[in-house]
This record gives sequence, C-alpha cells and structure tokens, in this order.
Amino acid sequence: MNAQIAMLCSGKGGTGKSTVAVLLGAQLAARGQKVLLVELDSGLRSVDIIAGVYGRTVYDIEDVLCGRCAGDKAVVESPLYRGLSVISAPYEGGDIQPAPLRALCGVMRPYFDVILLDTAAGMGAPFRAAASAAQRALLVLTPDPVALRDGRIVADRLIEGGMPQAEVRLVLNRAARACFGKNAPVADLDECIDTVGIQLLAVIPESPALRRAGATGTPLPPASGAAVAGKALAARFCGERVALKFPV
Repeated sequence: MNAQIAMLCSGKGGTGKSTVAVLLGAQLAARGQKVLLVELDSGLRSVDIIAGVYGRTVYDIEDVLCGRCAGDKAVVESPLYRGLSVISAPYEGGDIQPAPLRALCGVMRPYFDVILLDTAAGMGAPFRAAASAAQRALLVLTPDPVALRDGRIVADRLIEGGMPQAEVRLVLNRAARACFGKNAPVADLDECIDTVGIQLLAVIPESPALRRAGATGTPLPPASGAAVAGKALAARFCGERVALKFPV
C-alpha cells in the first residue's frame, strides 16, 4: 500500500465537513479500502462521535505529533464502519505543524490505501499543515453565498500554494431543492461551481438520517439518500464516472 492523501477543508464553519469526512471514509472502506481519518480540529473534535470511537481513544493527534506516542498507538478502528480507522483531535490545545504531520503521513502510508485529513474551518495552522501533506483537496461547502465566497478564497489559496487545480474539488453538502431558484440565495448548481471556481465532485443532500447518525454515533442507514450520495462520492473519488443526481 502507498496511501493517497486527501484533505477536507472549508472556509466558514458549519458546512458539515467532518460528517462528510466520515461518510467518505466509510464508503471507501465499504469498497474494500483501508482508510485512516486524521482529525486536525483541535478543541472542537467531533469525528470520534460520528465514527463511533467515542470513549475508545487513549491518545490523540497531539500526542503523536509531539512525540508522546507512536502513530499506531493513536489509531482506533471504527466499530461502525469496518475498514475505517481514526486518529482523533484533542479536546483542547494542540499544535498542528506541517513537518510532524508530513512525517506521520509518511509512516502511515504503507498501511493504508487512503489517508483523509479533516482540517479545521478556515486557513489556520491545521489547514496549512494538511495542505503541505495532501495530494488533493475536497472543499466541503453548503449552497449559500457566504460559504461559496469563502470557499473561493480557500480554493485560490490551495492552487496558489501549488496544488493542481484538477486536484481541488467541490463537495456541495446539505443541498435541497429549496436552496436553489429565482427567490433563493443561489440560483443553481452552476452558480455554485462558478463562484468557487473548481470542478464539482458530489452533491450530498440535506439529510435528517445523516444528522441523526452523526449526533448519536450510530451507522447511517444504507438506503438513505446521504448514503447513496456517499457511495457516489467515493466512486468519483476513486476515478469512476458516476452520474450526478440532484437531491429530491
């Protein structure tokens, strides 16, 4: 194995980035891939609950990066999604720097097919560290003008920093028909794509089932719209051509 490394990022907070990170990791794992999800949002951890590893973690990413433990000691397998493992962020503090994160990814790459780096919102230290290690980026945004405008700034920063534009892709989350139209804040999907300036990879529908699963640390029902969209996201992430279906 020689894992590809992808970061999930956003401009503003509240776009559901961590939920999408777990959704993607779970669906990649369902395809038979070994996935490591590294949470970098120190002080605001949520991946442990969403992935069902809450209460199972002994060490976190800060312990690893500052040398208190080896990387494998912080890896916890998700009991909800076989093939998905997690390194959690600390509850508070934490100093995410590029060189230690790159070193950790280098150590972990032989043991996984995909490493997902779930950054904090914005372009602070976790974002910069992840951008130094990642080969590609998924920009998780909601269909509203503020998120899209901020997303354009993040996309430009990644591309200016040397990431190929083709490797920076848009994931539109919490989408519903009511989000678009003449009297809505955003006219259509084309406006979202044009505003951010990168290619669309997936649309994840607004989903009470996804919110409920994330809040309670329970599996997402396989037949839910979010699960179906997650499967399509994972397929496109792997380079397959899958038709884009707009949420109903």
